[in-house]
Amino acid sequence: MKLADVPISTTDPINAKILATSEDRLQGFQRDPLGEIARQSGVELAVVIERIQAMLRAGTIRRVRQTLLATNLAQGALVAWQVPEGKLEAAFDYMFQRDPFSGHVVIRTTDTATAGSKYRLWTTLKVPQSFLMTAHCEFLCRQTGATRFILLPAKKLFALGVGHVRRRGLEPGSRADVLAEVTDVAVTELNDLEWRVLVALKREFTPEELGSDIWVARAKEAGVALEQFLQVAAGLNQRKIIGRFSTFLEHVKPVANGEQVTRYNALFHWAVPPGREIDAGREVGRHHIMTHAYWREGGPEFHNVNIMGVAHGTDKQLLLAHKSAIDGHLKEAGIEVAYTNVFWGGRSEIKPSEISPFAYREWCQSVGLESESAKK
Repeated sequence: MKLADVPISTTDPINAKILATSEDRLQGFQRDPLGEIARQSGVELAVVIERIQAMLRAGTIRRVRQTLLATNLAQGALVAWQVPEGKLEAAFDYMFQRDPFSGHVVIRTTDTATAGSKYRLWTTLKVPQSFLMTAHCEFLCRQTGATRFILLPAKKLFALGVGHVRRRGLEPGSRADVLAEVTDVAVTELNDLEWRVLVALKREFTPEELGSDIWVARAKEAGVALEQFLQVAAGLNQRKIIGRFSTFLEHVKPVANGEQVTRYNALFHWAVPPGREIDAGREVGRHHIMTHAYWREGGPEFHNVNIMGVAHGTDKQLLLAHKSAIDGHLKEAGIEVAYTNVFWGGRSEIKPSEISPFAYREWCQSVGLESESAKK
């Protein structure tokens, strides 16, 4: 098949089969990730490689990479920012374009005005171990004109896996038969060899790099033999540092052929009684629509919400129906919800957050922040 004739739409039946696996089904480190996609999807390996290459070149897939459980490698938080309306777009641009440590950057609104509605700009932030998240955010305030920020670090994780294609057509209330697992958040220290392997491991792939011997060049990049690279990667996987091998689609923005994979990005908030956070998180996280679910403490400005989660979809009312089903399920489980709200995503950009301490030191020097982010 000629390159121009290779289908690039997510709705193409073969592409849909591949993406239903490749978005979030390959958990942990895989020695042959493309071969595993072929095995799980039932699509021939050569076709898997051809289709992923074509979708990546066309922009249907925005990146292909090995993800990390960055919460176990660097201090991390969801950050809510108050920014004067006239500076909001410029602040968005700065966070996305000029801060390597800010990942998801989203402008959000609420249907119901609350005190938290003043926080329009939301980002994820990763700051390597021994540096200060508050100093980093104060620097960003000076650069962007943001007047206030709230750090919302995750205390526990209950769901993490963005699979847009396989979530199409879910009925409200669809959930697993068992409670979601609880993932602890604990920062792990690495040695220089492990960092070298990790940096090479996490870099996103170009179309030309996608093949059956996908790690050979990365081992060379890390300066180690292939077998040592694979052994170190497997060790990092056992220490719960490796996330998943994934093909990422755009969340909201139209791709090259005009297709929108999703239209709505909803951040759900729930305030449950202290002591019931893990119970509630496991109930929320078992719902198939949830791509993320966390225990985060919102504090009084967010009405003491402590369970947050993200869902995506093409129909706003259907997403609200999913949330209503989760609300009902929490009630049935005997978990009282004192307050709830939805923060809808508008303009958004997503990039991997840099987590390397070496890169952070270089960045601090380049922006004159070294003294403010020195080791404790």
